[in-house]
Amino acid sequence: MTTAFDSWIKMMETGSHEGLWELLDPDCVFWSPIVHTPQEGRPISHAYLSAAGHVFNEGFHYTNSVIDGDHGVFEFECLMDGINVNGVDIITQRNNLIVEFKVMVRPLKAINMVHQKMMAMLQETKS
Repeated sequence: MTTAFDSWIKMMETGSHEGLWELLDPDCVFWSPIVHTPQEGRPISHAYLSAAGHVFNEGFHYTNSVIDGDHGVFEFECLMDGINVNGVDIITQRNNLIVEFKVMVRPLKAINMVHQKMMAMLQETKS
């Protein structure tokens, strides 16, 4: 059986976010590495995760994962304008839907680059 984890990983590895809307629980909560408040609901979570798929695209790959029931931690690496980015996606699923998604990124240079690129991408989707 394919889990929400499997579906998300496949989306990131293939660069296609087809089916992302359906993968997110209507009450999904997204925790950004650059915004201090939780982003609540499917529409805003979808916007952030879609933008992340475009921003974290150069050489993106998962390097490690730890899954315990409906909770998973997935370590990733990629390049962003020549900066090595390392981070983790902390995902909670329920009934094969993502109910919570938290992203943590390092180093500081990478966080600053993520902030710049994510804000630009989110502004494009609002236009």
